[in-house]
Amino acid sequence: MSFNFEIFEIWDLGFGIWDLRFEIRSPITKFQVSNFKFRVSNFKFRVSSFEFQISSFEFQVSSFKFRVSSSEFQVSSFKFQVSSFEFQVSSFEFQVSSFKFQVSSFKFRVSNMTKFFNTTGPCRPEIHYMADPLSRLPMVRELIEDQHYFVLHGPRRTGKTTYLYALMNQLSQEGKYSALTVNIQPAASVQNPTRAMIMVADAICNKARRHLPEKEWPEPVENLDQDMLARGQLQRYLNLWAEKNPKPVVLFIDEADSLPDELFLALLRQLRAGFEDRPHGFPHSVALAGLRLGINALLNIKTPSLLLDAFTLSETDALLNQHTAETGQIFTREAINEIFRLTRGQPWLTNTLVRETITEILKNDFTKEITPAHVARARKALVRERKTHLDNLIGKLKESPVKNVTEALISGEFLQSDRLEDLTYLQDFGLVTRELPIKFANPIYTEIIPEALSYCWKVSFSQELVYEKKYIKNGLLDIDSLISAFQEFYRHHSEIWLERFEFCEIGRQLLFIAFLQRIVGTEAMFEYEMELGSRHLSLLLEFASERFAMELKLQRNRYSEDEGLKEIVRYLNRIGMDQGYLILFETNSQIPWEECTYRLDSQIPWEKRIYRKEITHEGKKIIFVGM
Repeated sequence: MSFNFEIFEIWDLGFGIWDLRFEIRSPITKFQVSNFKFRVSNFKFRVSSFEFQISSFEFQVSSFKFRVSSSEFQVSSFKFQVSSFEFQVSSFEFQVSSFKFQVSSFKFRVSNMTKFFNTTGPCRPEIHYMADPLSRLPMVRELIEDQHYFVLHGPRRTGKTTYLYALMNQLSQEGKYSALTVNIQPAASVQNPTRAMIMVADAICNKARRHLPEKEWPEPVENLDQDMLARGQLQRYLNLWAEKNPKPVVLFIDEADSLPDELFLALLRQLRAGFEDRPHGFPHSVALAGLRLGINALLNIKTPSLLLDAFTLSETDALLNQHTAETGQIFTREAINEIFRLTRGQPWLTNTLVRETITEILKNDFTKEITPAHVARARKALVRERKTHLDNLIGKLKESPVKNVTEALISGEFLQSDRLEDLTYLQDFGLVTRELPIKFANPIYTEIIPEALSYCWKVSFSQELVYEKKYIKNGLLDIDSLISAFQEFYRHHSEIWLERFEFCEIGRQLLFIAFLQRIVGTEAMFEYEMELGSRHLSLLLEFASERFAMELKLQRNRYSEDEGLKEIVRYLNRIGMDQGYLILFETNSQIPWEECTYRLDSQIPWEKRIYRKEITHEGKKIIFVGM
């Protein structure tokens, strides 16, 4: 513990401090007082700049008294950051009749506190748990050594920026290169290519001043001939920097594809024009980071694009073990497997799910072992609250490429040949898998997307129709009554509700899902299975101690019922259940009724279109529900 008083002055029952620094460095700070009394006759407190940063803070008071008859307290700048700090007082009295206290600069920092799981911005190793970013793409070092210009792409929130900063820091520490990471997204706000490139140059200059020694700085943009810079734009600026710099320049351009197409192409052309002057007259190596593919062709280079994708199971293990090593809190093997299953290693989801479990579910009680039950509760909260990254995904659902692929996935239909670019777009964005069969990228996305699309329906059902006590009795769900009630609703209202729904190809399934969700609320767990070409949607509803398996299928032809029967039996075998529901939604009115016993033709009265039957097939009880 150290104090530094640069000016200390006492005058007329008061004292002033012009510069006070108070620092505590310890893994966990505890401040305990058993009995404290403080009396002053005249009190004034003024602060012009105050910073207070703590990573661990707990404050407990059993008895506290504070009395002031005359007090002035002024602060012009105050920063207070706390993660964990312990402050215990059993008896504290503070009485003031008149007191003056003036501080022009005050800083209070506590270091070496418990790290946490980061969910916003790049990770910083001194305060965040993080998987080793450099081990995720070890081949990059060889590309840099060989003076390549290359592309680093991957879905959002997968750690690209964290990786670039880690690589920049490592290269800088080694001393061979002048390495710099710069985010050029602000340049996307202008339309003029010349102005945009000058903004990129200015961003490079500002970042260099923060991360590089002065002798490696480029010239400030304002010091250069603006006409010359406008003609040469970014290419000329990078020429001058490389020529002046005593080391080869390695430049990482983050958010490169955030620029509009015209500006993006202008950037690529200038990099290509300067490529042959490297390493003494242009950057030795350049990496462009973003979502897009196909940049290499525009750069006239043959280096393959590098994909920074999700964590592996071993990387997830290593990440969680850091928390265990620091706090002693244990994740059961089953909990780790469940975290990975739900997130499929998506870095932001992994960090958010774990942080929700530790801070919200367990209230930072590190003595409690983390189990799958805790993870399940955190999952519910995550889906319900739709944190920033999830909201961004939902916001993209109405984009035409996203809509086309989403409809095909939920309905299980095939993707038409002219939609392959749509599929690539969703894979680059991280919404669907790259490997076959094509599915949503993880179970959390799979759960939240149907809920988001059907949310307006969910809140529009009349309370009388979805009154939960009609279907939940003695804590158990009467699923048969629920399905019957939906059939009746569907009979009277489906046409009007569906005709105005934007996602018409999957409206029937989503209407049923919305009905289920409205009744069981947040008490239930939904597990979906959807994939391109499957021609059905599998749904497992878990409520209280019961599980209900369902197959939702569009009845497009005379073979749909037989296909559905095989599908529900396979699903029941896979999840280890003996009973399930096959729910068939009629779509085609062209086949005459008499050609299929349970065919639902639009000319047939609704009384015959709505049906239910039960059969036993391959040892499984199957309930057919038609509508």
